[in-house]
Formats: sequence, structure tokens, C-alpha cells
Amino acid sequence: MIIRTNANTVIGMPNNSPLPSFDDLLTFLVIARTGGFRAAAKRLGNAPSTVSETINRLEAELGVPLIIRTTRSVHLTEVGRALAERLEPVVAETRSAIAEATSSEGVVRGRLKLQVPGAVMEDILPPILDGFARANPQVRVEILVDDRFNDMIGTGCDAGIRYGEHLAQDMIAIPIGPPVQRPALAAAPDYLARFGSPAHPRDVLSHDCIRLRFASGALTEWEFEKDGETLQLDPAARLIIGTAGWRAAVKLAIAGHGLIYGFRNWLEPHFATGELAPVLEDWCAEYEGPFLYYSSRLTPRPLRAFIDFVTAQRRQAAGTG
Repeated sequence: MIIRTNANTVIGMPNNSPLPSFDDLLTFLVIARTGGFRAAAKRLGNAPSTVSETINRLEAELGVPLIIRTTRSVHLTEVGRALAERLEPVVAETRSAIAEATSSEGVVRGRLKLQVPGAVMEDILPPILDGFARANPQVRVEILVDDRFNDMIGTGCDAGIRYGEHLAQDMIAIPIGPPVQRPALAAAPDYLARFGSPAHPRDVLSHDCIRLRFASGALTEWEFEKDGETLQLDPAARLIIGTAGWRAAVKLAIAGHGLIYGFRNWLEPHFATGELAPVLEDWCAEYEGPFLYYSSRLTPRPLRAFIDFVTAQRRQAAGTG
């Protein structure tokens, strides 16, 4: 077994040595994914002591340290990171091979794991999953909701959903859900009566604003476009709420605490009730909807079935058969 680090240092086992247990390698990979022994033990259904013993055995067999343990944290060594990166596609290919072997003609079996941002879980992905699950009852679907835009392969996912600006160049991407979406800026009528309505995006900078923050720590962008002029604003926030709590942010806007910027489909129901009023509507331009993205190197059968389902849905919606 050969492990090549980023520094091109090669560490290997003698050719006549038996390979480590696949279960041991999988345990190591789960630790790399979850970032800790206890979390890995919980996911694997084992005791933390069993997981620790497994890693000790694996490191002894390989003759190299894979994990640096401290009282508060767990970190991969350089060799450990290199091994984890090489193991991810191997495990994915193994899972795909098992799914292929156990799938009878016309019936798709196996697991489909998707990494998606919270935004698509509100009203875009659920109806798609509903139709796919009904058409493929033998496929087990797992959704990892993650607004940090982590590496899809590194989280053990088969595919992900992102917007165009966050797509990796070496991935295949196909549209999923609405072809276009619109943002919206809004505030409670009472707030606008007290402080006035912005006439231009720059006026937003003098208003109270409710901002959303991704799990990565970045604030969501406020972008406006009209007649060829594009503005990206970073207004000071009176309130900042994580994207997972966007409903609470909307309620605070309804309560009159300031302007809020988000997906129009989130805010439109409150436009209908009059709880919120749209602001600068002609500056909120359409942009491309989300994309399903996946590696060109591996397409497990459950993922291929999902891709085909999404493609057929879009053709039907477009009236092209």
C-alpha cells in the first residue's frame, strides 16, 4: 500500500504485507469526515474505545501516524489527509459497485447522498425528492444541509446543489428546480412609514438592516442591478441571523426592525398579506436557479437515476417531451 503526500513523500507497506481491513479504513475515513472519535463512533454505532483501538491498529499496520490526538481536538497528519483523499473515491466506487450488483433489471437500489444549501430545502428540493422517491422506492436518500460550501466528495456525498458562483470547475452541472430566481428587498409598512422607502440602493446604507450569515461566517450578499448598473452592498447590520434561522429574520422584519434581503419566494407570501412591502423592486434582477453538480469520474446508479429524473422533469416543464 502506497501513500503519497502533497510533498511527494512516499510511505509504503512491504509488498508482501496484507492490506488493512476495509472496515478499519472506513472507520478512519468516518473520523476524517466527522472530525472526532466520538462523532465517528456515534455514526458507526460503536463505542469510542472501539474506534480508538481500530485507529491504533491501523496506524501500527501502516507504520505511520494518521491522526494527531489532543485532549480537545483531533487533526489528520499530512499522510492522513492524503490517505483520506485517496480513499473517498474508492469507497464511493465500492458503494456504486454494490448498488449495481444488487440492482435487478429496471430496479435501482442503493444510497443517494446529496449536499445542499438550506435555501433549496424550503420549496425547491422537497417536491423533486417526493417524485424521485415514489419512482425509486429502493433508493435510500440522505440529505446533508450545509451552507458552508464544503467539498462535496470530502463529506461523502454523491452530488450537491449549489448556485453558479459556488460551482467547482471540474464538476458537471445541470439545472435543477426553477430556471431563474429573484431576490427581494422588503420591510414592514410601519418601518417604511417611520423611516421612508429607499429610492436608490445606496440609500439602503442609511437604514437598519437585517442580515443573514452563512455557516462559513460570510454574510449573504445584497446585490442590485438596473440598466447595466450593478451594485454589491455590504450594509451595516442591526441584526445578524444565521441562514438556518431565516424565518426568524423574516418575523423580525415584519415586526419593523429593518430592511431584509432574501429570496423572493421566501418573502412573497408576506407581500400578499401586507405584513411586508417590497422595496426597490426594479433593482432586484433575476439570476440563474440552482444546479445539481457531480464528479465526471463517478456516477453511481442511484445518482444516474436522480439525474435522469431531474432532466425529464425539466423537459416536461419546458414542454419538450
